[in-house]
Amino acid sequence: MDEIYLGSAVTAVCTVMGAIPAMFFKNISHHSKDTVLAYTAGIMVAASTYGLIPSTLKLSNVFVLIIGILLGTMALTVLEKCISYVGSKHSTNSLDQNQVFLLLISMGLHNLPEGLSVGVSYASNPYELGSIVSFAIGLQNVPEGFLMTLLLVSHNITPIRAFLYTALTGLIELLASIIGIIFTGSFITLVPYGLAFAAGAMLFVVYKDLIPESHGDGNERPATFSFIFGLLTMISLTSWLR
Repeated sequence: MDEIYLGSAVTAVCTVMGAIPAMFFKNISHHSKDTVLAYTAGIMVAASTYGLIPSTLKLSNVFVLIIGILLGTMALTVLEKCISYVGSKHSTNSLDQNQVFLLLISMGLHNLPEGLSVGVSYASNPYELGSIVSFAIGLQNVPEGFLMTLLLVSHNITPIRAFLYTALTGLIELLASIIGIIFTGSFITLVPYGLAFAAGAMLFVVYKDLIPESHGDGNERPATFSFIFGLLTMISLTSWLR
């Protein structure tokens, strides 16, 4: 049982491992920031369309997928309006901060079903399915943690705060994994809804914020190629691990 919890913890720690080197990047240019934004967008689109959505369809059906994606999209829409309303009262430059918070929430939602998947996999078959799922998700968490922290630093978040915010998304995954281990039978039916919900939330952030933001400073062409490279990176990692 200790090995099961250790494997779940390692998956979440991979996010922190990726975040550490990103803390030391400073004075990021507009070109670099747009490139990172677009690359992150590509990673998130691939994670949604090549990972979360197919996994949802394997576990359930198109109806569940549609409901989950729409719920994720609507939840982020409402959340964005709430954050924008509060930000407009407290900051004259609230837009970037709102985008940062939405991205954090999106990644947190993304990590929630991932953690449940790791926990359920370990509880179902710890030495085969659990290890494979944990390794696959942990490996993709390294670049996700790096890009998340770098993105936050590029939005004038201090490196320490950026690291802590990213680590928080990893903690969410760890807690979800533990819940999945303990309550496997109760969460099996909810996992596909969570996967689709996370996909909808991520696609909302990509199309609403990351892509428009990456095209805002005249770097449309390098941002486009960066998006494609991010997409291919995530697809390659997912295919290699299957």
